[in-house]
Amino acid sequence: MDVITLAAEEKLNPLIPHPIEIVLSLVVFGLLYLAVKKWVVPNFEKTFADRTAAIEGGLSAAETKQAEADARLAELEKQLGDARHEAARIREDAREQGATIIAEMREQAQAEAARIVEHAHSQIEAERQQAVTSLRTEVGSLATSLAGRIVGESLDDEARQSRVVERFLAELEAEQASQSPNGAL
Repeated sequence: MDVITLAAEEKLNPLIPHPIEIVLSLVVFGLLYLAVKKWVVPNFEKTFADRTAAIEGGLSAAETKQAEADARLAELEKQLGDARHEAARIREDAREQGATIIAEMREQAQAEAARIVEHAHSQIEAERQQAVTSLRTEVGSLATSLAGRIVGESLDDEARQSRVVERFLAELEAEQASQSPNGAL
């Protein structure tokens, strides 16, 4: 019985698997390994490659877009700088034109003022001459009528009256000229 017990004990040992189970497990594992290697792993590899390509494509597209954005930003900054320079030049031109216009307006105003003053002087001179002529006539008629009363004879003759008035005014001007150094009437 010892042999039977020994054989039975060998069969009943749960820690040691039967050789057929080991072989069957190896065959199933091999088949499962081949199936995973043939169908599952290529799908995973394809998915990983697609994802890698998409990520790399996205990165290269992002880098391209970033480079385009940087170039556009540099172009816009250059245009902005050019616009600022152009605006400064336009402002300076406007200042210069404004100064030129102001100078021209001043010159015109001074010319107009000089013309008005000259016109006023000539008008004053004309009015002075008219006043002098009017006064000569008035003084002459008053002088002749007064002289006629003093002398007692009529000085109604125009030629005589005119000579008397001219002589009287000449004497009056000579007297004023001797009193004042500039000789004005």
